Amino acid sequence: MNTMPKIALGAWSWGAGAAGGDQVFGSRLFEDDLRPVFARALACGLILWDTAAVYGEGTSERILGNFVKDVSRERVILSTKFTPQIASDSPEAMQEMLDGSKERLHTDVIDIYWIHNPMDVEKWMPKLIPLARSGQIKAIGVSNHNLTEIKRANEILGTAGLKVSAVQNHLSLLHRSSERAGILDYCKENGIAFYAYMVLEQGALSGKYDMAHPFPEGSDRAKAYGPVLPQFEKLVEAMRQIGGKYGASPAQIAIAWAIAKGTLPIIGVTKAEQVEAAAKAAEIVLTAEEVSELETLGDAANINTLREWEKEM
Repeated sequence: MNTMPKIALGAWSWGAGAAGGDQVFGSRLFEDDLRPVFARALACGLILWDTAAVYGEGTSERILGNFVKDVSRERVILSTKFTPQIASDSPEAMQEMLDGSKERLHTDVIDIYWIHNPMDVEKWMPKLIPLARSGQIKAIGVSNHNLTEIKRANEILGTAGLKVSAVQNHLSLLHRSSERAGILDYCKENGIAFYAYMVLEQGALSGKYDMAHPFPEGSDRAKAYGPVLPQFEKLVEAMRQIGGKYGASPAQIAIAWAIAKGTLPIIGVTKAEQVEAAAKAAEIVLTAEEVSELETLGDAANINTLREWEKEM
């Protein structure tokens, strides 16, 4: 297995369609736009890519797969997801969704396969066992699961000598529910990688948006963060000041914070320069004081960034 980079690159905003880049992010990006992004990632050694069958009804996987097929498979680590809500009624529903992902991604093996959310843990967890045993998936992850559900998933997999290798939950300076619920500690104690998604709150913590520079109109993120932008101005200002010491942007400080928490942040990338910025952020080591100051301001912003598909942990 390749050495794990300190960050994963996310392809949620790639493509279009239901749960796709156009609806969630207000963008429409395809192969021609994104090829330079993939190339720059390889050059920077950022080889871990996170996607899902549900993103843009498969377009995110398809675009990524069109790049993957042109490089040797060992040069990338692929993470994709089984989403219960779009599963068919067939007894082979999980195998079918995995087959679709493998086809779009041009691969026989998925490095990390996730259950996207905890809809019926008892039904779906056991179905991962044959996929792992047959070598179609190398590692198993659970996303948006709370501590009880993660432990239960581990029990079910444990009957087959398998385990949960990774947890992927929302974690940011504005949303530390997984930390407070003890999930980060549980992961550390059990050698489970914690993938933090929405570390930048879909750009709200990038320092790019404020009352004078609103989010793309009509996008989900405009609805979620637009009304509360003034509430996290102090936090973004502190990120800017701390960034000054490291020659870093607020977005890079948010990424460095997630790494300081012992997590592996997933950073959505749509431009080559964002890849470079993410690679540089992975080198920043914040002090304990800086981490604490940022968390105090994050808490003081008092914003609920729980989204419609999520629950408190």
